[in-house]
Amino acid sequence: MAYHEYIGNLHMHTPYSDGEAWHSEIADAAIATQLDFVVVTDHNIWIDGVQGYYGDEKRGYVLLLTGQEIHDRTRLPQVNHCLVYNAKTEMNRYAPDPQALIKAVNRAGGMTFLAHPFDKGIDWREDIEGIPWVDWDIEGYTGLEVWNYMSSFKAVLENPLKSVRRLFSPEDAIIGPDEETLAKWDQLLAQGKRVVGIGNSDAHGTPMKIGPITHIVFPYDFLFNCVNTHILTQHPLIGEMEHDADIIYRALARGSTFMSYRIPGEAKGFRYSAQGAQGATAQMGDSIRLGHGVTLQVLMPVRTHIKMIFRGQVVADETNVENLTYVASQPGAYRVEVWREYKGIERCWILSNPIYVEPNIAPIGVTGGESIKKAGY
Repeated sequence: MAYHEYIGNLHMHTPYSDGEAWHSEIADAAIATQLDFVVVTDHNIWIDGVQGYYGDEKRGYVLLLTGQEIHDRTRLPQVNHCLVYNAKTEMNRYAPDPQALIKAVNRAGGMTFLAHPFDKGIDWREDIEGIPWVDWDIEGYTGLEVWNYMSSFKAVLENPLKSVRRLFSPEDAIIGPDEETLAKWDQLLAQGKRVVGIGNSDAHGTPMKIGPITHIVFPYDFLFNCVNTHILTQHPLIGEMEHDADIIYRALARGSTFMSYRIPGEAKGFRYSAQGAQGATAQMGDSIRLGHGVTLQVLMPVRTHIKMIFRGQVVADETNVENLTYVASQPGAYRVEVWREYKGIERCWILSNPIYVEPNIAPIGVTGGESIKKAGY
């Protein structure tokens, strides 16, 4: 089956919270970088009345949607930022209790993603603290923000001298997502949980000041050329806001998505699928029964380095190839990493969501995906 592929970014801010650009300016930046959709997630406030298509026939169009990034402002130090999508109403009143927030969003038909879950501060800057997720005794959330670009950048600001250099050439410093976040994702998947991974910019456009130097190193258009989320859909977007938002959110809820780092190259065309017994097929986010084995296949538009990951371990690893085939003999979640050289350094380029290989005999009771079912997807 041929799928329609769209690229978007799901985490950014306006002056309604702590960002610098308004919605129309964000849309202009998204159009300039050829994104198909963006979701603005201001802190603890949901802005209604700005959603829709922006642009024109000459420049192109982008669909702008609004969500929230919710956290308890009274809790110090700051922790537990949660991205909320498609709840269609203000959810800030649930901020003090993450589990209550997740349940309320599920009831409203929305989704929750734990933002920058292992975010760290900058050791030599007391004013820049980490904002990790700390309350892991929760359930029902849709997924994790596996790759947050701004968290990745903070992690490479080891000292003032290096930081000045990084500010003016950030593309030299970023190698991949936070390793603790990847490890946590693999742990959750190994436990049989369905956890959708997304990658985002966390764009604010805020000027950074180090000593006498002030520099807007991360304008929105730069960040939209870094870490993004791709969705694959059976049906195309048609230019109608509610129809297209539904398609985008359904793909996101299912995990029919992958993350890409655009700096090493455009990742459009990546495909990851599975074939099983009696003609059964699956793509990212889908389940497929094990049978006598399931053939997992990765297809790339260029030669590169491909890894198959199962329970946190690399089970297949091929370099300088355009495809990888692996026969899964055990049930579980199988995801893909693609690495590509840029400026002499191999960097993480693509992170897929898993394909879930189910046991031959279904266990009694619910086998995962509960948050998706609750959300009406």
